[in-house]
Amino acid sequence: MDYRKESLKKHAEWQGKIEITARVPVGSREELSLAYTPGVAEPCMAIHEDVEKSFELTRRWNTVPVITDGTAVLGLGDIGPEAGMPVMEGKCALFKAYGDVDAYPLCIASKDTEEIIRSIKLFAGSFGGINLEDISAPRCFEIETRLKEELDIPVFHDDQHGTAIVTAAALLNALKLADKRIDEIKVVINGAGAAGIAIAKFLMAFGVKDVIACSSRGIIVEGDTRFNPVQQELAKITNREKLTGTLADAMKGADVLVGVSVANCVTKEMVRSMAEKPILFTCANPVPEIHPDDAKEAGAFIVGTGSSQYPNQINNVLVFPGLFRGALDVRATTVNKEMMMAASRGIADCISEDELSREYILPFAYDKRAHESVARAVAAAAIETGVAKIKK
Repeated sequence: MDYRKESLKKHAEWQGKIEITARVPVGSREELSLAYTPGVAEPCMAIHEDVEKSFELTRRWNTVPVITDGTAVLGLGDIGPEAGMPVMEGKCALFKAYGDVDAYPLCIASKDTEEIIRSIKLFAGSFGGINLEDISAPRCFEIETRLKEELDIPVFHDDQHGTAIVTAAALLNALKLADKRIDEIKVVINGAGAAGIAIAKFLMAFGVKDVIACSSRGIIVEGDTRFNPVQQELAKITNREKLTGTLADAMKGADVLVGVSVANCVTKEMVRSMAEKPILFTCANPVPEIHPDDAKEAGAFIVGTGSSQYPNQINNVLVFPGLFRGALDVRATTVNKEMMMAASRGIADCISEDELSREYILPFAYDKRAHESVARAVAAAAIETGVAKIKK
């Protein structure tokens, strides 16, 4: 099947992937009076007196906007907010299908960081959490940081943290098969945008000590002013041996390569230069950094990609529905590191020791066990870390 042509045809048939349906009957005078005027005045005044009741008397408790400015949509780049709508709608459909979360696409026609932050803050009272999506770096870092500081509901940039969470889950299971310790491995990350930087920091939180990040300019090293301020900050905690050079230089002796970059930038020779039982997560889409067959021919022990065409798809869909389900259920005020780490373990633990294999290190995106496991783990972590308003 030509997925591109068929998808365009289907989108024309669907005319949208989500819709709003009423949860209450309004077919009689009594029903209308309860759902709307005059009866609705009573919950309005209850919320006026205590805004927290908006979580109990409206659908706010289960709603999340999927927000983009259209500047980093898939691998298409800055295509504008309207052009990002099909992706946001698709994400909303996944929220509902896998987490029973009511999500709505909101595409903001601005690239101004302050304007975006202010817009989101103004309508945040209508939602139980905020999902940021496809906003280009480095603005996405400030937008998320500021919103997390200034709002008391969960704010989550999926391109950063969803990718980091599922990558960590894949690594936990891959290391079991490779019989390697997480604190003894060398990890190279190619691609130092939002996803790559988040992955680097998150893997270090899990115990990875030796991380080298690379961009199109080569190895990121402290003191090199060619790199942007966010990359320079990352250099202060990575590449402590201050290695310089290219991706090929970085990969020599590495145990793990995480690619969130561009197609066909890794060669067989580069794979052969890695440590014994090398693990490659080559997630460039739609074409990975190296074809999985080529990587395996060069000696890769485990290969994961961002594509459903190959085994071990490293897919954010395993993260965000369950993460928001768990956060919303306990009315978490934020998404903290402990909740994200719990999500990674929740995904990894779905694969039993008997099931685990070199071509099955992650559950499939449609595996309900994974979404339920993530939701439970995230809710429990929120309660344990004191950011939950409801103790279930």
